[in-house]
Parts: sequence; structure tokens; C-alpha cells
Amino acid sequence: MNLTLKVWRQNGASDAGRMVTYRVEDVSPDMSFLEMLDVLNERLILEGDDPIAFDHDCREGICGMCGMVINGVAHGEQRATTTCQLHMRHFEDGAEITIEPWRAAPFPVVKDLVVDRSAFDRIIQAGGFVSVPAGSAPDAHSVPVRKEDADAAFDAATCIGCGACVAACPNGSASLFTAAKITHLSLLPQGQPERLTRAKAMVDQMDAEGFGGCTNTGECTAVCPKGIPLDAIAQMNSDYLKANAK
Repeated sequence: MNLTLKVWRQNGASDAGRMVTYRVEDVSPDMSFLEMLDVLNERLILEGDDPIAFDHDCREGICGMCGMVINGVAHGEQRATTTCQLHMRHFEDGAEITIEPWRAAPFPVVKDLVVDRSAFDRIIQAGGFVSVPAGSAPDAHSVPVRKEDADAAFDAATCIGCGACVAACPNGSASLFTAAKITHLSLLPQGQPERLTRAKAMVDQMDAEGFGGCTNTGECTAVCPKGIPLDAIAQMNSDYLKANAK
């Protein structure tokens, strides 16, 4: 496969940034998208150019490190797939591919396709934990949990914190991420004592970080590689309203 890549290059948050065009030849259809970028970077290094900076780690679709907007879609057009698990066989020979970083004010560009997602860490630090004494891990059958709650908590817990939801949202909202981190704790018995204070603290921190508000456009769940549903946001909003009613 021969491809034309238009890649966003930026030396930091204060740099204006620009699109740079590269030609990549002899790309194997079996390569992942990140492996294709590795091949390009090896060539750039040999030519004495600065390689393209991008986030990656496990390359197995579970760590949430990778993330870029591919042809206008966070993680690319392949549904329920992280960038590292996107393979070149999903593109046509001769295709032109545009690659950009997550674009949201709370995600400042560090370099090229790398953004600072530490705002997510601060949202979790605000309340994404259980601090009340809950004892050691009990046997699975000793604490009854409704199947509906267990299933919803598990679905929310699959969030890998990649930030695609923010990148896709026209408002730059982090509601799906925050809701997932709230819901997976608040639906289980151990998370009940701090359920409302958790929701208030984390939503308030999300707002303080500068993320936009949710208007239920659904773009977040459409690009979420783990398919977390909008129901989680409704649950978060319900708990937040109850917390503020007290």
C-alpha cells in the first residue's frame, strides 16, 4: 500500500502548528496504524528529520494511551477500536489520511499528536475512590448485587480514559469519562456511602478543568472504543442533582 499522510506537527501549546504531508510506501495491510507511523518515523530519523510524537503503550487496546483524530474521527472510523488496534487493511491503497491530536482546551498539545490529559487524573483524584472502611475483598457470592447494577457497573468500568469522548464532543465535554468513573463505583455496595459526595466532587472538578457541558449529541459514545452508553451520564446527573439538593 502507498499512502499520503497529512500530519499535524506542533512543538508545544504556544506553537501555532501546521499540517505536514508525507508519503509512505510499501505499507503492509497487516500493520497496525501505529506500526505504520513507526515505519514513517524510522525513515524520518534516517533522513535527519524530527520524528512524529504520539502517545502509545500497551498497543493492545486496553491502556488508553493512544489517541488521535483520523480523517476527522477520534480513533478512526472503525467502531469500538482504539488507534493501536486499527489496521491498515481498513484503508484503500493510495488513500489520503489526515491525522490530528485530540482538540480540546483542557487537553493542551505537548508535541505533535501528544496532548496533556492530566485533567482526567485530577477528576479521578477528586472522588474516584472508596475511602470508607470496606474490609478485604469478599467472596463473590457474599455481597448480593442486582444483575442490572452489576452489568452497568462493569460496562462503566471498561472505560480506559483515552479521551476520545472529549475529542469527539462538539462542546469538549468530559461527561462520558466522568460518568463512567462515577458509575462503576456508585452502583456497587462498597461505593454507596460516598455516592452523592463522589458525584458532586468529580463533576465540580470536571467543570473546574474547563470541559464543556453535555448536550446529549451522542458523539462521545459513538467513538468510545469500549461502547460506554449515554445512560452513564444520566446516572451521573441524577446523583449530582441529589447531592446539590441536600
